[in-house]
Amino acid sequence: MKKNSAVEVPELSQLEKELNRVKYKKRYKSVLTSTISTLIVVAAIAVLIATLLMPVLQIYGTSMSPTLYDGDIIATIKTTEFEQGDVVAFYYNNKILVKRVIAMSGEWVDMDEDGNVYVNDVLLDEPYLVERAVGECDIKLPYQVPENRIFVMGDHRSVSVDSRSTTVGCVAEEQLVGRLLFRVWPLKDIGPVG
Repeated sequence: MKKNSAVEVPELSQLEKELNRVKYKKRYKSVLTSTISTLIVVAAIAVLIATLLMPVLQIYGTSMSPTLYDGDIIATIKTTEFEQGDVVAFYYNNKILVKRVIAMSGEWVDMDEDGNVYVNDVLLDEPYLVERAVGECDIKLPYQVPENRIFVMGDHRSVSVDSRSTTVGCVAEEQLVGRLLFRVWPLKDIGPVG
């Protein structure tokens, strides 16, 4: 003997609710997957840009004060074009140093006892300096910058170790990281580096 078992048939409103719930769950997963994928791609692009085109550096020390201070965070741009007065970053003994371009290859650099700098016998206009000093200088002046190198100095001349010292010397093109472009931290000092 067969028993008639009653199968409960859901109402139309219950079916619609269940269908909407399933659709919402599917949309939610789709939006979540899409959002996570987009964030990963954006993060990867940001890392590539920061590594390859615009490295971000933190300043340590006082050799560039008053232009840059210890703890400043700076965005740089990779380039091979530099001009006198540009602030550049370069590799030196597994560190990155930051200094200002004073002279290009082939130019003559000289200093007087007051710390005034001359390039090709013309006094350099340096409005970024607070004090002038000869600092650590063990090169014979006047000094001609070798080919494919640049002569750099820190803005705090009395403490900066730079191209005036044979320890650092002139910077070769392959040592250069790039030109400092923009200060991003601290927020109160945000703006171009000059």
